[in-house]
Amino acid sequence: MQEHEKIRVLIVDDVPETCENIRCLLSFEHRIEVVGEARNGEEALSKAETLKPDIVLMDINMPILDGIAATEAISCGIPGCAIIIMSVQGEQEYLRQAMVAGAREYIVKPFTSDELISSIYRVYDLLQRRQVKLQSISGVQGDDPGGQVITVFSTKGGVGKSTIAVNLAACLSQEFGFSVAIMDLDLQFGDVAVLLNLIPRQTISDLAAELNHLDEELLESYMVRHSSGVRVLTAPSRPEYAELVSAQLVEKVIKLLQERYDYVIIDTPGLFTDPSMVALDYAQQILLILSLDLPTLKNIKLGMEVLDSLHHKEKVKVVLNRSTLELGISSEDVEMSLGVSLAAKLPSDGRIVVGAVNKGKPFVLSNPQSRVAESMRYLSRDVARSNQKAAESTKKPRGLFGGLLGALTN
Repeated sequence: MQEHEKIRVLIVDDVPETCENIRCLLSFEHRIEVVGEARNGEEALSKAETLKPDIVLMDINMPILDGIAATEAISCGIPGCAIIIMSVQGEQEYLRQAMVAGAREYIVKPFTSDELISSIYRVYDLLQRRQVKLQSISGVQGDDPGGQVITVFSTKGGVGKSTIAVNLAACLSQEFGFSVAIMDLDLQFGDVAVLLNLIPRQTISDLAAELNHLDEELLESYMVRHSSGVRVLTAPSRPEYAELVSAQLVEKVIKLLQERYDYVIIDTPGLFTDPSMVALDYAQQILLILSLDLPTLKNIKLGMEVLDSLHHKEKVKVVLNRSTLELGISSEDVEMSLGVSLAAKLPSDGRIVVGAVNKGKPFVLSNPQSRVAESMRYLSRDVARSNQKAAESTKKPRGLFGGLLGALTN
């Protein structure tokens, strides 16, 4: 599995030396692949239709068909293809014409390598966010009745589960514009509030007394708003209050959150507790988090067997956290041992991740250009794109404890 998709680029310029220089600049970026060149707008249109690039680097002044006319034709005729205009003309009128024609960005020659590469990444990320949003809207208009439940789970503590949960939520909210709620079901030692630097007045355990008349409006008054736009229902303030949170309460909260939010992210303890069983039952996707050590691999393998017995196997996406080549176990070893393909690999970057944790700010917000943030955006896109497929393949929850009782009685 490739950790990131290649960004496919078509270079359009009537000067061969310019094309060669741009190709040379881009050759140092492992995520960018030059798929072709064109010498005029007509050739650009033909090659864009055939090659389906993500990005077209388009010169303006070219023979046969100029860059503005070619930009308009490609923008109208080839969905998913974004155009960056390159020109020696820096006047406002040229910029206006380019944007009206459908260009996403305009850079003036001569430009530096950093300017070009930053433009490509910026436009590509915008393109991906829009596609994810459109796909999600399409899925919501189907038969699925509410927001998607993403349960973040592991059978081992200390693998970064809560950190992944809060960064996933922030990414879905900030990068893609979804409405997102987090519920912290690590009821004894939940860290979501700390990771987001929040001081809640009320927690999920306080909702226990409200169970009989709990509705969407009341639940919303218990949610804490984070600056990213994410709403949070925090874990109890003390470990002994965990016993107040019943599986019945969790089930009702999930249903209410689904009615209001596009995504409900549920952080869980490293145990198959009654509340976490409900979270697994209601999940459209389960992110199973692991790290590169033998005890974790052993526990994850056992956990996958339990999830399979509960009929959750099709919902599981295995995510490798702190991926590194320095520990003697490779990602390929993990895939072979577990018999699954990894959905994502988040690189090990203690300086950035621990620094973000200590600041109480998700690293996708504090260090958005880092490799670990880039990997989290990749995971977020994968989660969002799986909406429709997950909704179609996931069975409706079988009621309180349904999954567990079914597995024990079959």
